Amino acid sequence: MATVKESQFSVDEHGYYGNFGGAFIPEMLYPNVKQLQEQYLQIMYDPAFQQQFQQLLRDYVGRPTPLYLAERLSKKHGTSIYLKREDLCHTGAHKINNTVGQILLAERLGKKRIIAETGAGQHGVATATVCALKGLECIVYMGEKDIERQAPNVARMKMLGATVVPAVSGSKTLKDATNEAIRDWINNPVDTHYIIGSVVGPHPYPDMVTRFQSVISEEIKKQLLEKTGSELPTHVIACVGGGSNASGAFYHFLDDLSVKLIAVEAAGCGIHSGMSAATTQLGKPGILHGSKSLLMQTEDGQVTEPHSISAGLDYPGIGPLQAHLYASGRGTFMSATDEQALAAGFEISKTEGIIPALETAHAFSVLNDIQFEKEDVVVICLSGRGDKDLATYMKYLK
Repeated sequence: MATVKESQFSVDEHGYYGNFGGAFIPEMLYPNVKQLQEQYLQIMYDPAFQQQFQQLLRDYVGRPTPLYLAERLSKKHGTSIYLKREDLCHTGAHKINNTVGQILLAERLGKKRIIAETGAGQHGVATATVCALKGLECIVYMGEKDIERQAPNVARMKMLGATVVPAVSGSKTLKDATNEAIRDWINNPVDTHYIIGSVVGPHPYPDMVTRFQSVISEEIKKQLLEKTGSELPTHVIACVGGGSNASGAFYHFLDDLSVKLIAVEAAGCGIHSGMSAATTQLGKPGILHGSKSLLMQTEDGQVTEPHSISAGLDYPGIGPLQAHLYASGRGTFMSATDEQALAAGFEISKTEGIIPALETAHAFSVLNDIQFEKEDVVVICLSGRGDKDLATYMKYLK
């Protein structure tokens, strides 16, 4: 990540990917967001910053993560399937890549207090982790419903010294936690940095988070070249809620049109069941949490409550880059129901000896819906491990 990469899928100077993005913010947040917009690239690509960031990714996070040829899964589907093992990162998911980057950014901006939102708890844990590392105050907003279903991650955050604040409005999930975090930021604009965990929010967050997560696709290219003689796969598959692991896994392939980018959303109880989070199928353009993107909403523009068995995909929108990939046709968007994701989670556990996060299980589920050629090279971003979801898995264990 040593240079600034520009492409037809890069954000423009106004913070837009095609028709999606921008910064729609309250006046109180304008100085904070403006400061970030003006300085984030300069800070991120400063050689001293890069040296510190890369050293922490290597020695603290445990990068590079392995690219593993899943032999039994490959045999079943008649092709080569590689797993990018983000579940082996410190804290158990890809989220730590971004929080390490943002905590270094916050230090350079002189911020003393960190806030974050979390759904599945992985971003909350990753934020609490880097705050403990740097000795900064950490407040994590989490939906009351998610606090109940992700108890192990709540315990981890508290042990790391974070204050976990329940969001009790709306569906009491990720959307509501994000609302509370933005409210906090409005009330504490001077000393506080908001570490957003996904590729959502006002510009520059979608681009900034994507760049921090782009280490995933940077490594995939190097590792594939070593293993196959070519740095380009035929398919990259990743789950999408907001879309940070997908944006990171897709980033260095965006302009290689031979690489199929497949994003898998949560269909919940079924796309048209009224209990779904399949944004590209159900959404239309709208503004949420500071940017314009595709949102699930009613006829009069009220945000529809999403549903997914996985807390990290339980969000009524997607990030503006993902919306642009969908609208432009560059990305293929598929969906998996709760039932399909559970089945895939159990299958990967028993086939490869890896228990995936329920979010990641959605990505695995679409293997059954795609016709692969024998010579294809498929990379799945295994974005997180399933420890946090064991209580949910156990309910369905036969």
